[in-house]
This record gives sequence, structure tokens and C-alpha cells, in this order.
Amino acid sequence: MDTIARLAQEGKAEVPVYAIGADRRVATRPFEVAGSPLFVAEGIFAAEIVEECRRRGLLAGAYALRRPRGTTFVRRLTRDLAEQRKAPKVLLRRGVALLRAEPAVLRRQTGLGAEAARAREVLRRVAGLVASHPHH
Repeated sequence: MDTIARLAQEGKAEVPVYAIGADRRVATRPFEVAGSPLFVAEGIFAAEIVEECRRRGLLAGAYALRRPRGTTFVRRLTRDLAEQRKAPKVLLRRGVALLRAEPAVLRRQTGLGAEAARAREVLRRVAGLVASHPHH
């Protein structure tokens, strides 16, 4: 939350660098929003901070991506195999587990304040937020 607040207020902050294979943060790096009126924070745990961002006046929108589950499974498996993140058998087993869990994840994210929407709709709404921002 402190990093997001710093980005919103100062336009720059040190952000974490994660190593998926190591399953942890391995470093930080400088990040600047380069004068953009808004920035997107994304990830599987983004919904966890929606309410706090809203409380602090830092939230322009919160969305949980709704995609066909099979498409997500294939994309994730293709990416993970190409990046050799873990052994193929582990990736396949993990992918199937995530496929099965996806409806519950979406319910949790919407329960935390994110709005479920398809990718095209999210892009349209974010473009609208940027266009309507007073500093744009």
C-alpha cells in the first residue's frame, strides 16, 4: 500500500521484482509513472487491496478479468512451459488445479470489491478513465 500511495502521490517508487520459479520477491527496481494520470496495479492478489485503495482515495477502478477458463489454462501452460518455470508435470498439475479453482477465485475477487469483466471491457473502461482524467 505504501508503494502504491507513493506512486500516486510522487509518481515514482521502488517496486518489487518477483521470481516465479523461486516463488518470492528477489529484488526491487525503480519505477516511474512518467506523467501518466493513472497506473494499473495487477495480479492475482490485487483485489486484496481494493478496499484500502478506495479508503485512501487512490482507486480509479478495480476489475477481475473474466475469461473462458480453457483459454486461461492453455495460455498459462504455454507461457510456463516456454519459460521453463517448473517441471512440465508440475505445471500441468498446477494448471489443472488453477482451472478448477478459477470460479472461486473470481468470486473472491468480486467479493473484495473488484468488478468482473472481460478484457475488452476492462480496456475500454481504463481508456475512459484516462480520457476523463483532469490532468490528461
